[in-house]
Amino acid sequence: MISAAIVVVVLATLLIGARGVVAIRSTSDFLVASRRISPTLNAAAVSGEYLSAASFLGVAGLVVKDGIGALWYPVGFTAGYIAMLALVAAPMRRTGALTVPDFAEARLGSSGLRKLSAVVVLVIATLYLVPQFKAAGLVLTVAGGTPYWVGVVVAGAAVSITLALGGMRAATYVQAFQFGLKMLLFIVPAIWLVLTVSETTRSEALSPVEFTRFERRTPVEFRLDTELTITEPTAVTVAGGQPAVLAPGHYTALAGSEWVFEKGADVPSVAGGFAPGGDGWGRPLLDAGSGYPVLTTWSVLVATVLGTMGLPHIIVRFHTSPDGRGARRTASITVVLLSAFYLFPAVYGLLGTVLLPELFLSGGTDTVVVELPARVDSGWAGTFFTALLTAGAFAAFLATSLGLLLALSGAVSHDLLPGTTVRRLRFTTLLAAAIVVALALPAVHLDVGVLVTSAFAVAASTFCPLLVLGIWWPRLTARGAVVGIVVGLGSSAGVIAIDLFIGAPPGLAALLLGQPALWSVPLAFLTMVLVSLRGRPPAWANAAMLRLHLDETERSAHRE
Repeated sequence: MISAAIVVVVLATLLIGARGVVAIRSTSDFLVASRRISPTLNAAAVSGEYLSAASFLGVAGLVVKDGIGALWYPVGFTAGYIAMLALVAAPMRRTGALTVPDFAEARLGSSGLRKLSAVVVLVIATLYLVPQFKAAGLVLTVAGGTPYWVGVVVAGAAVSITLALGGMRAATYVQAFQFGLKMLLFIVPAIWLVLTVSETTRSEALSPVEFTRFERRTPVEFRLDTELTITEPTAVTVAGGQPAVLAPGHYTALAGSEWVFEKGADVPSVAGGFAPGGDGWGRPLLDAGSGYPVLTTWSVLVATVLGTMGLPHIIVRFHTSPDGRGARRTASITVVLLSAFYLFPAVYGLLGTVLLPELFLSGGTDTVVVELPARVDSGWAGTFFTALLTAGAFAAFLATSLGLLLALSGAVSHDLLPGTTVRRLRFTTLLAAAIVVALALPAVHLDVGVLVTSAFAVAASTFCPLLVLGIWWPRLTARGAVVGIVVGLGSSAGVIAIDLFIGAPPGLAALLLGQPALWSVPLAFLTMVLVSLRGRPPAWANAAMLRLHLDETERSAHRE
């Protein structure tokens, strides 16, 4: 049943996307669907594109892993569109640009800035695409028992073929359809879960008890290398060996290994985390082991709110609107649609805290959504709703990947290489998908949440300052933009890479390196402003300001 659900989603993606094939005659058709998408359809497509694996699976998983404070993520995701509505949507549409690098060159007259911006697009798109494909592989593995690589390859093939055939128009139809599908397949199982679990479980979900003892013999398959601290003699079977009693002390569970804990065994503590249901877990702030929950929460909000404004696959969506007014309406409707969706991740997260708390140990909390139905009902109903949620999760991977792959292909074919053609765009789409699939295959043990948060932090530290200052400050210079982007990219992606591959000491350093948006975004803004003040803005800066902020109808009347 689960495999059939995935097949239906993939076939629907390809068939709906085929509607865009006949309309592809130019690069404008391929990249921005000839700027003829209505606000309602566009908002549905934006929402479908935005509700990625991080939204469909990740938020609920973060509630189990990090506690109630994880609900700040959807707050930031949705608030980002309010900021975009106020600051970016309409002016960006009025530029007539096809991509963010296009806007950079049109506004500041620098081909070097355009190429640098294209490189930033590649960084953001790759950081965001790899976890989408990885999540597709993991979900099929958990729900359907298929090898990890199958989900990665299927997702890559479906996305690249759809885009290569129909470009942005195909992506729009598919993403709008998949938004409706995701809403249906996310909300209906949530209601079923709430009605099916016992009244005791519902009460425990609202006031979880700290996870300190295993209530049943529980296998835990560790996705990441995990440091465990055992505080009392604990009966464990490690990696299929003989049962043994581990003495109190520190142990390392290697990624890919399975530990089976006996009923009544003490739950080990995990470095840098709170046990589900504990005091730290119930605090409405984010910590992530840094010891600075308020600063961590603010840093996540800065990354998600301002990062949304800088995501290249979201920005390009507003170029598909007929005019600036259509772009504003698109952003307004999107806020409403996202607000409705984000009411439900808490349901899965709270139920998962009670029914699947062991996922906290394994590093596999991002699969809690698709594992809950089988835990609640081991019969046909559990299988049926698992299939629905798996199909919805796969639709989330595909919808987001469509936009990201389109942004990546546009950056390569339209911004880095001269002489863009539709044929080159199609070939680049297929090649880019193959490269991302190759990167996702060995990424099975990487933390999806870290990569997605990194993409938001990079977008907030690079494109957000470029767009806000480029739209609202006439003194911005090309040199200021270049230096600011370089500083923002280095202070976000650079320090995150250090934290990911080398590691950071605990405490404040962990926060500054793992969640840098709180300081990297102000640093990028300040750099752009100070460097620009030492130079001279382009001669056409004031004219550019008028074009960005004067309504299209007023400009037409003025010309007449």
